Amino acid sequence: MASSDRHNEEISNNLQPGDLIEIFRPAYQHWALYLGDGYVINVAPMEENTVASFSSAKSVFSRKALIKMQLLKDVVGNDTYKVNNKYDDKYTPLSAEEIIQRAEIFIGQEICYDLLGNNCEHFVTLLRYGEAVSDQVICYDSVITLFLK
Repeated sequence: MASSDRHNEEISNNLQPGDLIEIFRPAYQHWALYLGDGYVINVAPMEENTVASFSSAKSVFSRKALIKMQLLKDVVGNDTYKVNNKYDDKYTPLSAEEIIQRAEIFIGQEICYDLLGNNCEHFVTLLRYGEAVSDQVICYDSVITLFLK
């Protein structure tokens, strides 16, 4: 991993409310949004409650999800993460205050989860930019296209 990646013991003081956090799971990337004071908001599978379950690839195929506010260190577990505000050049981030206000509305809400149309990256980018975007979908679509050829 790059030097900007972190393990959960090294929660960075450089995190700013509204930052997008990319978490590197064994088979995929999970996304969360930093709220402040060590907490993030993220999309979590409904049927699984332990931190270890978030590293399971099957969680990306869940159809229902719950929006949770959790400690970043608990969401990261033994994986690594980095701040990745990669869309800032394309979309203007909302103010930190507005991002947090929008995020608070969703905490505890059950949502429909769809890997291609409503995934964890879509959720956090919607909060940060007001636009739901996901490069994971582009990559996934490319893989599907390769298999169909």
